[in-house]
Amino acid sequence: MSSDAPVPLPRTAVPLGITDPVEQARAELKAALAAIEEKANVPRRVGRVVDERVAQARAFNRRNPAMAAVVVVVSAVAIGAAVWGAVRLYTR
Repeated sequence: MSSDAPVPLPRTAVPLGITDPVEQARAELKAALAAIEEKANVPRRVGRVVDERVAQARAFNRRNPAMAAVVVVVSAVAIGAAVWGAVRLYTR
């Protein structure tokens, strides 16, 4: 059951079959600029990673809510102890 629908081309790819050299150069430039934008856009990349991690945390919470609660409490205690220790060192 094969589909004849065209496969979507990524923004960073150059389409095949361009015979005009000017059009080929424009397509390559467009793809190169898109690749640079993808690579240099750190906030977007960080946002994608954060979204993936949030989805993983929610899935973990759905699978094992008790362990997720333990992880939250232990993390809060560790962060609180680190802040307390840093303030204590600073005030001495």
